[in-house]
Amino acid sequence: MSHQASPAQESTEPHQPAATQREVFATGLGVMAATLGSAVGLGNIWKFPSLVGQYGGAAFILLYLICVALVGLPVLISELVIGRHSHANAVSAVKKIAPRQPWYLVGVAGVAAAVIIMAFYTDVAGWVYAYVGKAACGALSVPADQTVAIFDSLIQSPATVLFWQWVVIGVAAVIISAGVSNGIERVTKRLMPLLFALLIICNIRALTLPGASKGLAFLLKPDFSNLTSTAVLAALGLAFFKLSLGMGTMITYGSYMPDNANIPATATKVALADILVSLLAGLAIFPAVFAFGYEPSVGPSLLFITIPSVFASMPFGGLFTFLFFVLTAVAALGAILSLFEVPVSYLSETRGWTRRKAALLTALIIIALGIPASLSTNLLSSFTIFGMTFFDLCDFISSNILLPGGGIVIALFVGWRWGKQEVLAAVSNHGQLQNQRMTSAMIGMLRVFTPVAIAIVMLDGLGLLGKIFGS
Repeated sequence: MSHQASPAQESTEPHQPAATQREVFATGLGVMAATLGSAVGLGNIWKFPSLVGQYGGAAFILLYLICVALVGLPVLISELVIGRHSHANAVSAVKKIAPRQPWYLVGVAGVAAAVIIMAFYTDVAGWVYAYVGKAACGALSVPADQTVAIFDSLIQSPATVLFWQWVVIGVAAVIISAGVSNGIERVTKRLMPLLFALLIICNIRALTLPGASKGLAFLLKPDFSNLTSTAVLAALGLAFFKLSLGMGTMITYGSYMPDNANIPATATKVALADILVSLLAGLAIFPAVFAFGYEPSVGPSLLFITIPSVFASMPFGGLFTFLFFVLTAVAALGAILSLFEVPVSYLSETRGWTRRKAALLTALIIIALGIPASLSTNLLSSFTIFGMTFFDLCDFISSNILLPGGGIVIALFVGWRWGKQEVLAAVSNHGQLQNQRMTSAMIGMLRVFTPVAIAIVMLDGLGLLGKIFGS
């Protein structure tokens, strides 16, 4: 492409490499929506806001922003650039840059991680879908002491959890089969505005409740005394995992970007928008939680037990319960689409299969792995591997080994193997963008600081950090 793209103006023209006629995102908005859809997920709703409140409110947000700048953004930009430079799937993209060298194994690990994550993530997304249905029927408008029983009855029913997991997989497979522009881009361009609209509606209602100020204080009041070493580790981990790094999704989505897309600008906007979604989710949750005297929690209990109890206590609670779970389902679907696309793009390009065939096989693999994951809360709850249920094992392998390991390799690959001049050319769109100083600084971070920081998070997740340092 001959013209320059500014930070605020990505390409609105589709670009297809002549040799492959490979499908790409048609618009800059599509690039932004799809990439943001990948970054936004269930963690924005049940994890990030709780950690913000736990570790010092605004002080933790500041720490998180620093970690994003030093760890998250360098790897995010790297993955997008690798994909855009190669216009290939996660495995082939690295092969094109470093042929006949084992660096491509990071792409293989990314494909494996995406599949393993979907085994349990689609299970949780299925619970969300089920709750959308329950909220629509008014089944969640019950006294607080009944919300635990409702959740338990859901996850303890093998037929129910499998049904909803397969619904989630089926919806994702249909969208993915439609293609990059007609499937992923078309859907995410509608889902992301809907997500923000629903969040704003829930925010307005929560912030107008008596006693909402306590929730605001929990979420935003700066408390630097809570910025302990544990908080730093939490911020580092979030900066990496929240941006969907190390799992091949951003390499894959980068491969669909036009050649004149401003990747650093897009990556920065995605990171900031992701934080905004997390904060808006917190503003929708915690003012209401404190207004009705509930204790803040984290994880599934916050989403499936505390939230229904809180909304059931307020006027028009049934409506807001429904809206909240719809927005949660939207967040989950965006993340699942990006994960689904990783193996589909690999299979369709390396095997020459149609997207429909690749999506069908991927769906069947996810179902095969997802069955024991879904049954971990009921029939297979007593079956453990290394002391973990199959659900927890999939989470552990992906979160603590494959993802951080992939991030470390990507950082080292771009920092050392690719070559500084090649990276400078790729990030600057061959000199069209004046970002050489930023890119040089990024390369410096990728060579030492970023991989070391990710390695620390990895060791902590594996339970080895304390043993190494004797604490």
